[in-house]
Amino acid sequence: MKSFKISDLTPLQIHNYLNHSVAPRPICLASTIDKAGNVNLSPFSYFNVFSVNPPVCVFSPSRRVRDNTIKHTLENMHEVPECVINIVNYDMVQQVSLSSVEYVKGINEFTKSGLTPIASDLVKPPRVAESYVQFECVIKDIISLGDNAGAGNLVLAEIKLIHISEDVLDADGKINQAKMDHVARLGGDWYCRVTEDNLFKVAKPNVKIGIGVDALPHNIRNSKVLTGNNLGQLGNVEALPADDEVEAYAQTAEIKELLDATIGDNQTRELQLHLKVKALLDEDRVVEAWRVLLME
Repeated sequence: MKSFKISDLTPLQIHNYLNHSVAPRPICLASTIDKAGNVNLSPFSYFNVFSVNPPVCVFSPSRRVRDNTIKHTLENMHEVPECVINIVNYDMVQQVSLSSVEYVKGINEFTKSGLTPIASDLVKPPRVAESYVQFECVIKDIISLGDNAGAGNLVLAEIKLIHISEDVLDADGKINQAKMDHVARLGGDWYCRVTEDNLFKVAKPNVKIGIGVDALPHNIRNSKVLTGNNLGQLGNVEALPADDEVEAYAQTAEIKELLDATIGDNQTRELQLHLKVKALLDEDRVVEAWRVLLME
């Protein structure tokens, strides 16, 4: 592994390494307004939600690496401490990118990007109609992280009102993750799109006490077939299946055939069982996977 001392790197090199490695990053399309009423719209990928009570988002209009200047978004929030955070979806990503162009102060990026402004209810900056989710926010604090080129400015934006398009809500009024069509920022010109075919679930370990990977038998932890992710799945169970469950599963046609075919050949049996376990885990059938493992 190659190591890099920060003091030996230029700000541009640091920027490149960080943005390509800390990814994907959600995109905040922030609308702001200055005291003269000039609207600004700009995307930021140094962004996330940091608290829910109170609900607070944090994003960072960093000083430009090229010339150490600050962005109009930051200037505006010092003048009018409000913003709207508009969540970006795939259908608007090219227009969002266009809004990042460094137009001179006073130029409205809504006009340049072709995105549609709609009036907010509580704050002065407008919302973006094309965004499925919009947060009206007041600025709690702006924390400067330095005066050098590339230094961030942490904006703590408290959400006062949430707007959600009915197009992305399910029958229970919750957001359908597959309908959000999120995009996220990577390094350089790279983005990624969150589509239904690349969504997956991971069972939350905080709803139960998993036995842990350290509790797995040695041969399972050192399997040539099972991955670290697979071991994590196996360790995230509260208890192992009962003996009668294992015995019943061993009598199913597929498993019985596998066991009969490997009588007297323990090495091949273990390999075939682990391949079966991996296939089950890839389908998130963890209990069945454990039943197979306990046949060894």
